[in-house]
Amino acid sequence: MNSLPKALSLPAAPDLPEGQWALFLDIDGTLLEHAAHPDAVSVSDQLRSLLGVIDERLGGAVAFITGRSVEVADRLFHPLKLRVAGLYGLEHRLAPDGPVVAADAPADMAALADAIEAELDDGQVHIERKGPILAIHTRAAPHLLARATELVEQALAELPKGYRVIPGNAGVELMPLEAAKGAAVRRFMAISPFTGRRPVFLGDDTADENGFEAINEAGGISIRVRPRGPTVAQYQLDDVTRAIAWLAANFEASPALARKAS
Repeated sequence: MNSLPKALSLPAAPDLPEGQWALFLDIDGTLLEHAAHPDAVSVSDQLRSLLGVIDERLGGAVAFITGRSVEVADRLFHPLKLRVAGLYGLEHRLAPDGPVVAADAPADMAALADAIEAELDDGQVHIERKGPILAIHTRAAPHLLARATELVEQALAELPKGYRVIPGNAGVELMPLEAAKGAAVRRFMAISPFTGRRPVFLGDDTADENGFEAINEAGGISIRVRPRGPTVAQYQLDDVTRAIAWLAANFEASPALARKAS
């Protein structure tokens, strides 16, 4: 594991050479611009089409690695269905038409969410209940981020052991220790069609750092979009627009990256 995060200045993501690649994608802040409310984002037909083409060219070796649930990812990108690790890997669908394997939430999570929501009830903070994960979005009220973080840290004492607090760019989340994007990447890399390919991961937030570590350990390409602090990612892209353009330039029209017949 790389325990020495790099400075904020990173080289731009390079053009990829010919090879067999596996692609892992965060959603919010990477493929979609953040919104004040998670439900306010939208997916363009162009992005949906691009991802479909990339999935076909890579022989299905494409997966979302996201904090959103599998159900929400499917709804956002409908009718496109990709492989997904949702809730930071606590639930996953290893094949586009396969079953969703999910984790249960502790019984006291709902009560904690209610208490935090009552404390922060100003109409601008959004409390997102995602089973075993509690997310507090303060993008519309950045002045409440410190208080939200404090409340979530206090809530740790009321949950079973094995939970942690993950701060983000515009919010904070409470989640089980096993919710880790790196573990989700490794799960996919152990199965077809990912096995034997070189992984690439695009993410934008603190929760993606664990995924970058797994990619680096596998000799892959880790790219952070709009980096705002220390990161173990190797490269950067300045914003969502450039991230999508990079994906199109490297995966959409390059026959060298398409799946080779076995």
